[in-house]
Amino acid sequence: MQTPDIEQLVDRIMNALPQGFQEMKQEADQQLRAALQRTLSQMDLVTREEFDIQREVLLRTRSKLEALEQQVAALEQALNNTEPTPK
Repeated sequence: MQTPDIEQLVDRIMNALPQGFQEMKQEADQQLRAALQRTLSQMDLVTREEFDIQREVLLRTRSKLEALEQQVAALEQALNNTEPTPK
């Protein structure tokens, strides 16, 4: 699956080639697109949607952790207040 970013990158590279290379443009264009696709497919990348979902999960988890930390602190405080002091 090609993304617009890859298309823009290939177009920028192809437009930067010297005029003498313009005859080979179509072949170079195809090879460059294939090489970029191969390289990107070998990378362990996630989509923006997957990233955003995981970010939301992390934010909810962090919020729950903070609430639990507050509960533990309150329980520890209550426990310390009810323990008899050593004589």
